[in-house]
Amino acid sequence: MRSYLDFEKPVAELEAKVDELRALAATGSDIGDEIARVEDKASQALTDLYANLTPWQKTLVARHPQRPHFSDFINTLVTEFTPMAGDRKFAEDEALVGGFGRFRGESICVVGQEKGATTESRIKHNFGMARPEGYRKAVRLMEMADRFGIPVLSIVDSAGAYPGIGAEERGQAEAIARSTDACLSLGVPNVAVIIGEGGSGGAIAIATANRVLMLQHAIYSVISPEGAASILWRDTAKAQEAATNMKITADDLARFGVIDAIVPEPVGGAHRDPAASIAATGDAIAAALGELAGLDREAVRRHRRDKFMAIGRSMT
Repeated sequence: MRSYLDFEKPVAELEAKVDELRALAATGSDIGDEIARVEDKASQALTDLYANLTPWQKTLVARHPQRPHFSDFINTLVTEFTPMAGDRKFAEDEALVGGFGRFRGESICVVGQEKGATTESRIKHNFGMARPEGYRKAVRLMEMADRFGIPVLSIVDSAGAYPGIGAEERGQAEAIARSTDACLSLGVPNVAVIIGEGGSGGAIAIATANRVLMLQHAIYSVISPEGAASILWRDTAKAQEAATNMKITADDLARFGVIDAIVPEPVGGAHRDPAASIAATGDAIAAALGELAGLDREAVRRHRRDKFMAIGRSMT
């Protein structure tokens, strides 16, 4: 059953009307023309709505519970995926999943946050908020990939790293810094895709890549809009204002040079047509890896370094 966001209420009402008419048509009523008329109206309303989303509305879309998650992308795009567990120091972290497989026939190392789709899986994966052992596992896998000359793909979808006391006691900040450093040190190409929320250090720890891609309605920010509003205005009700001022949308970040490409989503967001969204993402990943093919190890590192050093120096 489709779940609607608050701002989608006009579309929800029209699509509910379509469902009612279809049920009536099933009883033998000849109302095909009326159904087509309302369907067209609903489709146009959805198109108009999503053509003018505010940054806050995009934040809500990025958090949509039915949006495809890490596991959906991996199950579709990566074959022979073999997950790896543990950081060899403390424990296994289910929030950050990683392993090796094949992407379009070529070996690939994959790391990313899994939020979970059900209550049980969300608790298991800690809502995609990784602990230090998750980032240390990512470092372990990236270093292994580097040793064997295997490109790294990061799929980012997290509100941020887990801020619990235990995580801080075990060195959350240090683990994030080391993971970021591991990304920068890779002699193999790495590509990151922000598919939903790219929150703070929890995102940058695995998104410091040669190519950073971002789905059209995803967000990427140093802090959540609610967190920024709480700090700046002592009022989380100003989250919408914070979202606008923070420039967290794909369009803004592409303009600033923070990301390299925007992956288009189906009208109504990735949750309306996950298969199409995942397919488009796969094509974008393949194109990004293709652009980096043939570079030697030093050229890969230099390319990545130059990319990040250039951020903020010029804007189009």
